[in-house]
Amino acid sequence: MLSTSDSRHDAPLYLEDFAVGQTFYSGSVIVTREAIKTYAAQYDPQPFHLDEAAARSTLFGGLAASGWHTVSLTMRLLVDGGAPIAGGIIGAGGEDLRWPRPVRPGDELTVESEVLEIRPSRSRPTQGLMKLRSTTLNQNGEPVQVFVANLVVPRREGPAHT
Repeated sequence: MLSTSDSRHDAPLYLEDFAVGQTFYSGSVIVTREAIKTYAAQYDPQPFHLDEAAARSTLFGGLAASGWHTVSLTMRLLVDGGAPIAGGIIGAGGEDLRWPRPVRPGDELTVESEVLEIRPSRSRPTQGLMKLRSTTLNQNGEPVQVFVANLVVPRREGPAHT
């Protein structure tokens, strides 16, 4: 079971409402030992995600969440309280996915997202694209995941027709 902290839901934002450098912060979630093992059992059944004794003798030196579990938790935090994009968070791809350190049982995760680029679509005047770098941090402010998403964002209105 996932539980996230309460987060404020702002009015939906359209492409025109965003600015390069703008930053958004999520609520938080505490990662439990049980959640790590449950996720791993279903989606990434490797010993360092499932068995504490076996994990001690691996590169991780102890139980660690799957990187894909971290991706899923990040998505949940973004949906619950990241940038309030009109129409939802719709990805058109991504780049530069990194896991600089493992997520451990008891870690409290938050996400900080920064707008890197905004551009109206040339072929679809009702939308644009936005690059958003989301850094998932543990309770010590250390990054556990960094990812740049290319998002489809609706425009408030299409360009003026003259």
